[in-house]
Amino acid sequence: MDFLQAQETLNFMEWILRAVIGFFFMLIVAKLIGQRAISQLRLLDFVIALVVGNIIAHPLSDEHLGMKGAMTTTIVLVVLYTGGLFISLNSTRIGKFLDPDPFPLIKEGEILYKGLKKARISIDYLLAELRKEKIEDVKKVALALWESDGKLSIFLDPQYEAITLSTFQMTTKPFDLPQTVIREGKIVHHTLEEKNKDEGWLVDTLMQTHQTGIRNVLLATIDGENNLRVFFYK
Repeated sequence: MDFLQAQETLNFMEWILRAVIGFFFMLIVAKLIGQRAISQLRLLDFVIALVVGNIIAHPLSDEHLGMKGAMTTTIVLVVLYTGGLFISLNSTRIGKFLDPDPFPLIKEGEILYKGLKKARISIDYLLAELRKEKIEDVKKVALALWESDGKLSIFLDPQYEAITLSTFQMTTKPFDLPQTVIREGKIVHHTLEEKNKDEGWLVDTLMQTHQTGIRNVLLATIDGENNLRVFFYK
């Protein structure tokens, strides 16, 4: 296995073998360091992002390094990454290794110490995550799951959930996302067209409601009932 040692040159097959070994080595390392360290990324995504970035960076910044090895290695890694995704979708066992099932850290208001050890996080970290969700008491949590992306999914006990209109079976208006009609003193014409309005209507409305012109508006939005909300330069 001389190709693992420092070499003056490597042939095509040696570059491929290096890439394969490096890929699986990083996969094992990432698995060992735990999901918290690679939070927000799946295992395969973390490995490919870390390795490919470093491979391409070196030959681009060093005129003494050729691109052949870097390009060969990158292609091999992309093939391995794509193959890993395909296998994980078709193999339950491998899929659970690469993207494991969530497991509980809190259940019915009680902290599960074994879960903390498995996730490799401290009680302080757990409490900090609860505070981010505006939860000050562990007893209010019915279930908290540690997800495969290193994040916490929290479900409150029903008695502590926020009261909504649906709780009282009250009807509400459908959700309506206001659209930008003026941005930094310029009209967004396609929004006017969608609302079946023209520039004259916009100018008249601004003058009637705010006694100002379009150039003085930082942002203006229009809702489903054609109401304008206007923000000025400050």
